[in-house]
Parts: sequence; C-alpha cells; structure tokens
Amino acid sequence: MKNLKAILATPGSMVFEESEMPVPGPGEVLIKVGRVGICGSDIHAFESGPFIPPKDPSTKIGLGHECSGVIVALGSGADAFREGDRVTIEPGVPCGKCRFCKEGRYNLCLEMDFMATSPRYRGALANYLTHPQSMTFKLPDGMDEVEGALVEPAAVGMHAALQANVRPGNKIAILGAGCIGLMTLQACRALGASEIVAIDLIPKRLEMATRLGASAMVDAGTCDTVETVKALLGSLGADIVFETAGSRATAALAPSLVMRGGRIMIVGTIPGDTPINFLKINREVTIQTVFRYANRYPATISAIASGKIDVKSMVTDTYKFSDVQRAFRESVDRKNEIIKLVVSM
Repeated sequence: MKNLKAILATPGSMVFEESEMPVPGPGEVLIKVGRVGICGSDIHAFESGPFIPPKDPSTKIGLGHECSGVIVALGSGADAFREGDRVTIEPGVPCGKCRFCKEGRYNLCLEMDFMATSPRYRGALANYLTHPQSMTFKLPDGMDEVEGALVEPAAVGMHAALQANVRPGNKIAILGAGCIGLMTLQACRALGASEIVAIDLIPKRLEMATRLGASAMVDAGTCDTVETVKALLGSLGADIVFETAGSRATAALAPSLVMRGGRIMIVGTIPGDTPINFLKINREVTIQTVFRYANRYPATISAIASGKIDVKSMVTDTYKFSDVQRAFRESVDRKNEIIKLVVSM
C-alpha cells in the first residue's frame, strides 16, 4: 500500500507523489489524515516558496500543518491511545533537552521540527502521517474533524490572549480580522474582555468578527482608524492591541491605539523593518512578540468543545484532496473572500 502526498513542485504548482507507507516508530502513532486547514504560511509558500528555503534544492516540500484524523496503528510504547481514536496534533516537535524546552517554552526550541518548514518540510497534506504520541491529542466526543484541524490556529489566538494576560473588563483592539485575528478575538472574549474592536479593510472579515463576538468593527479604509477606535473605547485607547495582520502598516499604527501602561502584542509575522514612534509609547507601554504557542492545546480543545470558541463558522471553503491545486490557487486569487479553507482528505 502506498501513501499519497501533495508536494510543492515549484511556486504555484502542487503535484501528487506516491511514497512508502510510513511506519510508526517507538512512541509514535500512525494517523489517517481527515482534514487539513490551509494557513497563511502555506499560501505564502505556494506563491513564493517557504519562508525558510531548504538548503538542499532537491528537498521535497510538503505543505499543511493544521490537521486531524484517526489513529490506525501504534508504535512500540505508544500506549496513550488506541486504534480508532480521533485526534489532532501539535505540528511542532521540540528537542525536549534545550533550555527553552526545560523551561516549558518549547515553542522557542532551537531544534524545533515544525511541519511544512525547516528542517524536514513534512506536510500534513498526505493520506497518512506518523507523529509522536506526546504531541497528539484525543478529540472529545462531539468535536468533529474540522474542529480538530482548527485547534492549531485557535491555539495561536489562545496563546496570544494568555500571554497578554487578558482579563475581564479589558478593552481590546485587534488589527486584522483574518483567521488568527478572529481566533484571538474569541480567546479574548472567552477570557472576559468587555470591549473588543476588530479592525480590517475587508467587509466580509469584519462581518465575521461581529458574528464571533466583536463589540464593534472598524473599516480602516473608510475612516480615521485612531479617531474611530478611541471614540469606541475611550480617549485613552485600548488596554491591549493585538497586531495579527502581519503588516508593517498595522504594526506602525498600534502605538497610536494603546493606552498608557498598555500592551502591544505582535502576533503576525511582519517582514522587513517597522518604524515605531517611541515618543507615543514612553508611558510604560509593553511591546511583546508572540510565537506560535506552548502548552495551549488542552485549554484550546476545551474551549472549542464547550462552544466558547467557534472555529467552524470561519470555514468558508472546503475542497477535496484531489483538488488541492485549485484550493491553493483560489486561496491566492480569492483572498478577500476566503476566511478559512479546509481540505477534506
């Protein structure tokens, strides 16, 4: 029996490739993949190649890291699961030995093996994959594979909100209402934030933000963003500003939205240099970056299972695995229409 994978042949071109069936090693499980969410990093790789190009140009580049499925085989010592368990996975496998891993901040591990990127470029867009049981999580009854696949981006939002120490009564501004912005919004709401303003240029995303709990939305293309946000949250601005768009323009805007003693959380991946007017934030404002997540899957799974975070409403498009090329092509061509795309395996 062969395993079928989708591989990035060249930017803009996905091809199918057969390979030997993976065999779970000690402490690993074999998963029949059911659903795969397409992330912004996957779309970037499809358009331009991966953020970190492989050193060896012959390296096969797999895409996809948001996935769920069913365990079909167990390696030796993988006794935490049974065949037939429905699961989701943390796509990053840390070394477990470095300073950061020992401190519990394994998302900062220097030897992290994260799916669809350096060093192995192992993608989730495959019929089967192996994964350590330590980074595999059983789905609760009543939680389906689509929700399971979207635990990963929801964990990014949960980590951002918890790192920001969001508390009841906080006033929040979120720059960007794409997938990660919407996940962050819901995590803030779940943690008790009283007022959450979503800011974007795309009406469909702003409508979704309102549906998912934003107290107000701001179309940055039709008004003075700073003036409008402060009219909504008060003249001091927001307790916490989340930048989730990955844009230098929104990052540069954040200091004008945060209040004295507040916090700016940079969640998006921002290329190049961003000018910051430090005179605007020299009243004990904290600027903090957020990188993926660590130790957030259990809380995120619980939040989705309980209905505190709604990931399914964000899925605007679903494609079959056989249509993966079209799925990526349309992810590029219809960026303003697609909020979250899921591939059904």
